[in-house]
Amino acid sequence: MAIRVLIVDDSHFMCKRIAEILEEDGQFKVVGMAKNGSEAIALAAMTEPDVITMDVEMPVMDGITAVKQIMAETPTPILMFSASTHVGAQATLDALDAGAIDFLPKQFNEINGDHEIARHILKSRVRSVALQAERIKRPQALVLKSHPERSLYTMSRRKLNRYEFELLVIVASTGGPVAIQKILTKIPAQCPIPILLVQHMPGNFTSSFAERLNALCKIQVREAVNHDELLPGLVLLAPGGQQIEVEARAGKRFIVLKPKVAGDIYSPCADITLTTVAKVYRNKALAIVLTGMGADGREGAKIMQQAGSDIWAQDEASCTIYGMPKAVVDAGVVAKICTLVELMQIFREIN
Repeated sequence: MAIRVLIVDDSHFMCKRIAEILEEDGQFKVVGMAKNGSEAIALAAMTEPDVITMDVEMPVMDGITAVKQIMAETPTPILMFSASTHVGAQATLDALDAGAIDFLPKQFNEINGDHEIARHILKSRVRSVALQAERIKRPQALVLKSHPERSLYTMSRRKLNRYEFELLVIVASTGGPVAIQKILTKIPAQCPIPILLVQHMPGNFTSSFAERLNALCKIQVREAVNHDELLPGLVLLAPGGQQIEVEARAGKRFIVLKPKVAGDIYSPCADITLTTVAKVYRNKALAIVLTGMGADGREGAKIMQQAGSDIWAQDEASCTIYGMPKAVVDAGVVAKICTLVELMQIFREIN
């Protein structure tokens, strides 16, 4: 059965272009087009689509306001289309906070220089977002339900407070910005360890994301630059479009940024980062794999576990997309499965 799509954009050309790409092979059926957020709300209720593609900047009612109302009245998976500007990035992060699942650059050449690959990515992302319909419509109480039989909360808190970890690495993809924000805003200012974030995100979005986190968190957060030292209480976000590795020199630990090379699927790539963390920190690091599509982080997590470090994974119920955490759980390298609420509780009490 074809996936039912509602397209929302004030550009009629853009609506038609997206519709043509989605409907060319019968996988999708466009059930409506709206030119502003107000029309989108009405059509979402009328057509009951499986997924909505939503522009951010529109007349009458913008995409962020529309997302909030749709998620309150007729919860539906939403993929945002964003302008690749600082303002566009901030607006997209606001839309994710409001309940949108994922985003893509509005200009197709910014998705990928090869138009055929860009078309494939567009279809893949729309399909993946649409698959979240059942989770989106579940009562929130069920999504956040704890799993006490899997909880190692007391032991985990004790380990963190005894400084058994000298580095925390958090890796994520789809749904990660919201999950990361919820965890980091709970961490106290006097955090005893450095934190490294690897979030799949374009380069023109990571600086905006770091600024947002820094404004909301008690600890300092910034986008990493080459040769930054990993210091207690400092959170470094991997820049989009580059690879981030960890090195040790003269008793200190630093990050090294390297350009993306041909064949790299992700940049930043969690596997690359975690592999170097294992070499430098051995059994003194903790990696947490949060919500995300795909399996990035699985191979690096295996190497970290072999070196003696711990891997934790977000549980399926609280994930936006249970891809990356599932990959490490299925690989048998996870020491703890946590709900997002448990992670927020654990790191609120780190000292």
